[in-house]
Amino acid sequence: MAVWPVVAGVIIAGSPVPSFAYASNARTPANAVIVWDGNAQTAIWDIAAQQPQVQARSFAMVHGAVYDAVNAIAGTPYQPYLIAPAARGTESTDAAVATAAFRVLNALFPAQQARLETQYGESLAAIPDSAAKRRGITVGTQAAAAMIAARRDDGAFGSQTWIVGTQPGQWRPTPPAFASDGAWVGDLKPFLIPRASMFRTSGPPSLTSRRYARDFNEVKTIGSATSTVRTADQTQAAIWWHDRHLAEWEIKRQLATTQGLNTLQTARMFAMVDLAEADATTACFNEKAAWSFWRPVTAIQLADTDGNPATAADPNWTPLLVTPPHPDFTSGHTCFTAASMSALAYFFGRDDISFSGYSAASGTTRYFRGFSQALAEVINARVWGGIHTRTADEQGAKIGGQVTAYMAGHYFRPKR
Repeated sequence: MAVWPVVAGVIIAGSPVPSFAYASNARTPANAVIVWDGNAQTAIWDIAAQQPQVQARSFAMVHGAVYDAVNAIAGTPYQPYLIAPAARGTESTDAAVATAAFRVLNALFPAQQARLETQYGESLAAIPDSAAKRRGITVGTQAAAAMIAARRDDGAFGSQTWIVGTQPGQWRPTPPAFASDGAWVGDLKPFLIPRASMFRTSGPPSLTSRRYARDFNEVKTIGSATSTVRTADQTQAAIWWHDRHLAEWEIKRQLATTQGLNTLQTARMFAMVDLAEADATTACFNEKAAWSFWRPVTAIQLADTDGNPATAADPNWTPLLVTPPHPDFTSGHTCFTAASMSALAYFFGRDDISFSGYSAASGTTRYFRGFSQALAEVINARVWGGIHTRTADEQGAKIGGQVTAYMAGHYFRPKR
C-alpha cells in the first residue's frame, strides 16, 4: 500500500485550504492554545497516565471547546464544531482559551482540581483585568459547557470486554500480562463521523492465504525480540513509535510554532487533528471488535493450527515490543497517526513540511521530511516491533485517512 495517496487524498478533499496570512504577533512568547495543550498533556498523561486510546477522547474534548471559543471571538470565520457563543470580537482570546481548556479538564479530572486551578489562575493573572477579560471568560465557559454536555453519556469507560477465542485466528490475551483492555473505545460516540463502523474493511487475510503467510513470515523474521535482520535504526523506530508519551503532541506544537500560526489557526489545526485522531481510534477499535483477530505472538506460537503450509510454529517466539491488550486488526496506532498526518497535510495544503519528535523511551529524536514519510514509518515500525501484521497496519492507515477525509468535507470549513 502506498501511503502518499492516504495523505494526498485528504489534501484535495472538501474545499481548498485557505492560504495562510501569518499573524504579525506570531513571535509573541506564548500562544495560549499551545500553553493549554501542554497543560492538557500534564493532566491527561503525566498525571492521569491515560493510554493513547483514552487520551484521544480527552484531547479532542479540550481542543473542540477551545476552537469553538476562539472561532467565535474571531467572528466565526469557520464552521463551529458545537457552538458559536455570542461575541463582539473584542473579548480576550487568551482568557477564553484558558477558561475553555480549564473547565473541560476540570470536568475530566476532578481529582486534579487544585493543580488545574493554579494553572488557570496563572493564566488569568497574566491578562489585565478588563471587560474584555471577563467577556473572554464567558465565551470560554460557554464553549466548555457545550462540549461537556455533548460528551455526557458518550460510552466512555464502559464495561465492554474483548471476546476471547480458542480457535485459530481468534484473539486471546498475550504475554506477559495477558491483559484485556479498552474494548469500550469501539463503542464510543464519535466526534465527527456518523457511526463507528462507517469505514468497515473486508477483514484480515484468510489464514490459508498467501497474503497471510507473507504477513506472518515478515513479522516473524523482523519483529522478533532476537531478530538478526532488523537494523539498529528499525529497532529505534519501533521503540520511538511505541512510546506512550506520544510524539504527535510535540509535533503539533512544533508545527504551530515553526509555521507561525496565530491563535485561531492553532486552535483550528489542533481541533482538526485531535478530533480526527479520536474518531479514527474509535473506528479502529470498532474494527478490532468486529474481527477479533489474533496478535502475531499468538499466531506464531500456534502456527501449527492455522492450516497454512507456508507458516511454521515457534512456541518460544516473542516480539521486540510488549503487545498491547487488544486484537491485531486493525492497528490502532496507524489509524491514529494516519488521521493526524493526513489532517496536518490537509490543514497546510502540502506534505513537504519537516518536523521532528523526541522519545524518552528510545532516547532519540526522529526527523521527518513530511507527513507521508512519518505515516510510512509507523506502518513499518509496528511490524518491526513484532506487534502487528502489515495488513493490519495498512488497513488501519486507510481508516485514519478516511476519517480525516470525512472531517475535511463536513467540519471546520471556511464560512466566507
